Amino acid sequence: MATNYNAIGGNQTSPYGSGDPYYNESSGFITPHPTKKRTSNWIKVGVPVLILVIVGAVVGGVLGSRSTKSKSDGSASSNAGSEAAASSAASVKLEVGRFASATNSAYMMPVYPSTTNTAAFTSPTFLASADSALAWPKDTFQPQKPSVLSVRPDRPRLIAPAYKWKALPTLIQNDPYLKGWNDTIFGNATNYLSLPPVKYHMDNDSGILDNAREIKMRIKAFAYAYRMTNDTKWVDRAWAEVQNAGSDAFGPAEDKWNSVHFLDTAELSAAYAIAYDWLYDMWNEDQKSQMRATLIKYGLQFGLTASTTDAGWWRKNTTGNWNCVCNSGLTLASLAILNDDTSGIPEQLLGLTVENAKQNCALATIDDGSWAETANYWYFGTTGHAEMSSALLTATGSHYGLLDVNSNFFKTGIYHMYVYGPTSLFDYGDHGPNKFSSTANSMHLYADQYKQPQFSLFQREQHDSAEPWSMFWYNPTISGAFWDGAALDHFFDNDLDQWASMRSSWTDNDALFVAIKAGKNQGHQTHNDLDAGDFVLDALGTRWAGELGSGDYNSPRYFSSDTQDSDRWKYYRKMTEGQNTILINNANQNVAAAPTIKFDSTNTSQGSSTVVDIPKDSTAFWTSDLSSAYFGASVKRGIRMLNARRQVLIQDEINSQNSVQWRMHTNATIEVDTTGGGTSAKLTIGDKTMLVTMLNPPTGATFSSSDAVRMPSDVTPPIPDQENPGVKVLIISLPAGTYNLQVLFNPQWSGMASGDFVTPKAVALDDWSLTSHD
Repeated sequence: MATNYNAIGGNQTSPYGSGDPYYNESSGFITPHPTKKRTSNWIKVGVPVLILVIVGAVVGGVLGSRSTKSKSDGSASSNAGSEAAASSAASVKLEVGRFASATNSAYMMPVYPSTTNTAAFTSPTFLASADSALAWPKDTFQPQKPSVLSVRPDRPRLIAPAYKWKALPTLIQNDPYLKGWNDTIFGNATNYLSLPPVKYHMDNDSGILDNAREIKMRIKAFAYAYRMTNDTKWVDRAWAEVQNAGSDAFGPAEDKWNSVHFLDTAELSAAYAIAYDWLYDMWNEDQKSQMRATLIKYGLQFGLTASTTDAGWWRKNTTGNWNCVCNSGLTLASLAILNDDTSGIPEQLLGLTVENAKQNCALATIDDGSWAETANYWYFGTTGHAEMSSALLTATGSHYGLLDVNSNFFKTGIYHMYVYGPTSLFDYGDHGPNKFSSTANSMHLYADQYKQPQFSLFQREQHDSAEPWSMFWYNPTISGAFWDGAALDHFFDNDLDQWASMRSSWTDNDALFVAIKAGKNQGHQTHNDLDAGDFVLDALGTRWAGELGSGDYNSPRYFSSDTQDSDRWKYYRKMTEGQNTILINNANQNVAAAPTIKFDSTNTSQGSSTVVDIPKDSTAFWTSDLSSAYFGASVKRGIRMLNARRQVLIQDEINSQNSVQWRMHTNATIEVDTTGGGTSAKLTIGDKTMLVTMLNPPTGATFSSSDAVRMPSDVTPPIPDQENPGVKVLIISLPAGTYNLQVLFNPQWSGMASGDFVTPKAVALDDWSLTSHD
């Protein structure tokens, strides 16, 4: 199981160090409790590694680059001009360094320096002219008629061709990001070196996915370390991992890689592909033969069955992570052993996986860029999509439409940027299993392929950039600041989610951030909650309103369906009661809900500075008619930024013949001010304070609080709920009737006096506009 942790004020660790609670759940909020029923040994020793990894990433460590020899034929002198230009460009890069000066220890978010405008903080771009001398060389493998069955003649062929390995040491010396990532990769590879091979563990319905992804993560690190040093200890350690995954001790003899849960098979196939291809010249013929035989028996043979029978359910109308990961693993493995294997299976699979991924995986991004499942499943899906696209490009010279068959796919980079707040994701719905080898580094590939430099400029500051894929997907000619010209607000208008992201800054960890959603309660591949009207709220470097995350994936019928009577909705974390929204009659929302939305913004953008000067009239708001979610009750909800984005108002207009509850989950200590009639509450986390006040409260309306537990009257789930220790629910309870609930959130900003806060006038939601609260 994933380790329990309280992200607010707690410690999280690097996704590629010894421990990884952040990437187990990727919640960033409220103690995301175990989704599994075992404790990972990786998590127990994570914090010390975190410190080392961060230091290595920021100030550098032992550089693992290969030594190079000077030519003696005088050819170097002919390149003197370009070398001088490169040296000049490199010196500027190295002088500027990395924008993020550190990593926040509580949330693993980048910490940006306070600064005025500088030449470095300019509009996102790819540099040309002299700086192109620091770019990747042009790939000479450019077939006129690419074919999935015709691969480049040299090795490696997957993701990192030989010409990139040759150029990498110089680029590392001249680019502070590549240098920092390289140091961290070596630090992590060293940590893995002394560990025993991953032990087989069947985790019920979750299979051996943790094992598979952990093996893949390690092999990437070992193979990278060898190719950068020529030290054969890394090859030996990679071989130990490869042998273990095919040994008698690793799973049942007939189906070691657990094809029933095909994600496991796909990830182990990808791991073998990387080991086979990246270390190709180091394996003897017996080792290669053994690897191919294992890969065919436990990976590709099952893959062919899945691709040609109903066993491959994930191939049919499955626009999400399953299709991306499964097709990607089979594609990488087939490309890796193509022409070496005589079974014919790789050729058959390559004739199936690419087209199927174009019809499914590539459509997982809906037309506004949102990922159809959840913001966390985006990691799994885009990693698979990016690995497959990149491997096809490098091995065969084309992505065959995988990157552009969906004209809106590039918008998923926009989605990922806006779904992040100062502390973490707007992490609605399920978070998924341990991520291990899934990161957001697809952003580097997408930046380059879609010519969207802001994607990579955003991702390169994140702690999970420090892994091998970044070293080859990152375009070193990128320049500028992702936030320069970036709007503070964005509305994602596809009716599947209909969500908005609003903030006061892209670079201030203390910034105000609100995200809220309505959308449909179905159509998310059974990873969603019944949560129309749900929101999260960050301020003062703290998440005040947040998500509980995944339930236990091994709970009976947890993924049964998304119909109204599904057992899934009996679990607290999935039912409406467990969300930050309105609860009517203590009942779940209607799964057939179809809310309508209005959104507007003053379109404030951040400039080149990390310090944002917010105009007094800067605002954004989102309103929704949620009535279709409530079986006859009329419910409207609105949220808006106030007072130059220093306060937040949530307003609900309700007409119900049943009881009403306003609910918000928080890690804060809640103190209700009973002397003032119970209409205000103080929330405290550490030394930070948020005051929450009802404006014009309805008769009898008072704040109360409770633990995050189900009500005695709730329908009993198939097994008892997970506990949510440390989580409280701020509640307003009212009988049947007609109500206008206005709840004002005032973060207690340093240096801001009580008289600097505003009390907004009452305005009906239908009349909200950009100037309605002036």
